[in-house]
Amino acid sequence: MILPVIEFPMYDALELGAVFCAALSGGLSAIRKSFDIFGVLVLAWATGLGGGILRDVMIGATPPVGISSWRLVVAALAAGGVIYFFHPRLERMRRGIVVLDAGALALFVIVGTTKGLEYGVGMMAAIIVGTLTGIGGGILRDLLTSESPLILQDRQLYAVPALVGASITAVLWTQGWLTLWSQLATIALIFGFRLISLRLGWTVPGPWSGRRGGAGSGRM
Repeated sequence: MILPVIEFPMYDALELGAVFCAALSGGLSAIRKSFDIFGVLVLAWATGLGGGILRDVMIGATPPVGISSWRLVVAALAAGGVIYFFHPRLERMRRGIVVLDAGALALFVIVGTTKGLEYGVGMMAAIIVGTLTGIGGGILRDLLTSESPLILQDRQLYAVPALVGASITAVLWTQGWLTLWSQLATIALIFGFRLISLRLGWTVPGPWSGRRGGAGSGRM
């Protein structure tokens, strides 16, 4: 049973913005790999909409938005086009892209978790769905560029903010406290967590070596 949708002003605009921002990072990855324009557009589409496709398949919302919503597809392809033609300037705005990517992560987590709950998947499943919505596009981007997925290393705390945000959203929903303002506060928390972790170099422990202080961690 599908639960009532939470009223969220400008929900569609926020989702479009998240797709566009994520697709920018995918397009930049394609440029760094010297992909042609087709490759840039495909990687932008996969990065911008990969998490949403994974989410919709998991909760049975078919066809997935990545192929059924022309607005989201156009947003992803437009981001790829922007990167293809203006990447020399955008490369110099790398910090800005990082900020946009953090914003996209936060928005995707909220959208993914709430959509999972609306489809009645249960609290734990919704947390997983929300987390994967946030990081799914990045996983596809890394796989398509022959990189080790960031989620398997998480040296820059990418998955952890997503998991925390999805958990908070699910708890707020089950308690009946999920409002516009609580959603915005959770978005700000995920966004801030991601950027602060980058700024301060926070990492998670690496493989245990068996010696005191042997739990190493990756470095940025």
